[in-house]
Amino acid sequence: MELRGRSLGPFQTNCYILTHDDTKTALVIDPGEEDPWLDETLAGYTVTHILLTHGHCDHIGGVDALRCRTGAPVYIHEAEEDWLTDPKLNGSVIVMGRPIVSDPPDRLLKDGDEIQFAGHSIQVMHTPGHTPGGVSFLLPGLCFCGDTVFYRSIGRTDLPGGDFQTLIASIKDRILTLPGDTRLFPGHGPVTTVKDEARLNPFLGPNYPFFQL
Repeated sequence: MELRGRSLGPFQTNCYILTHDDTKTALVIDPGEEDPWLDETLAGYTVTHILLTHGHCDHIGGVDALRCRTGAPVYIHEAEEDWLTDPKLNGSVIVMGRPIVSDPPDRLLKDGDEIQFAGHSIQVMHTPGHTPGGVSFLLPGLCFCGDTVFYRSIGRTDLPGGDFQTLIASIKDRILTLPGDTRLFPGHGPVTTVKDEARLNPFLGPNYPFFQL
């Protein structure tokens, strides 16, 4: 299995693609914007899943076009079932000044679900706080954590549904309990590790500041 990623759109949202050459299948996480890179990377593969870490506009901008081209089902946490169809919930009106509306999701996720992809099991871990239905997708040694935690930072909580204390709890009680060498693939910015964020993230130390980004 091979992992590729690229930052897409004006908000530089990280989109990740897992491909499996033996089965010629692919899985896409957070297609935030239409981009030629998607088609180039997916050429020759059948897309079986489109997974969303959460429903904010900068993570869903390319969902419908990709779903239309590939026929792949879109997965999102059950707490954000309406976020693809409601521009007030997905923040597009507030953040972008224009509505982004997608068709409803095809599958709803909950904590502890397992998604099967090319013989691999991807675990769904509910990590709310940035949004009510934020999730992280886990594979051995890998965590696609969306906007929960970033390299030396954390997700914002000032948009509808955000909650700072819930976010901190998700990071400390869930993300930081993963093995220290687990690589964290965030929704924005560079890859980091559980160990490095536990030691160096200024929001997560004993005196982390109680303010929002």
